[in-house]
Amino acid sequence: MGSPIYGAMDTTRPNARPVSTKAQLSVAHLLAQLLQRLDRSAAPVGAEQYRSLVRHLSREMDALQAHPGLSALLDAYPAAAELYENLNYRHAGLCRSPLDTALAAELQAQQLIRRLRSGSRPGAD
Repeated sequence: MGSPIYGAMDTTRPNARPVSTKAQLSVAHLLAQLLQRLDRSAAPVGAEQYRSLVRHLSREMDALQAHPGLSALLDAYPAAAELYENLNYRHAGLCRSPLDTALAAELQAQQLIRRLRSGSRPGAD
């Protein structure tokens, strides 16, 4: 049996071999697939289990920031794309949302703000 390969983010084993990017991408795909299944599941999911999965997937996606395979992963798994967008919102806004949808939401928000400032009730148009 060969020695185990520990994750690149493993700080408990300073002499551990780093995981290849290909292996990290495979792990990220498995985690994204699991998140997608949990999000669509009608069965109850434990909060700590869900948080643990999200933390692990977040670390993997962070490690893959510059990898071209990350975009394909996010395209394949909407739950992972939503998580990625939420994690990066502060820096990039709705970076994965279709432009038309984001623009329409922005225009609706501007219209609502104008109506509220002018004293009109929403829906009075």
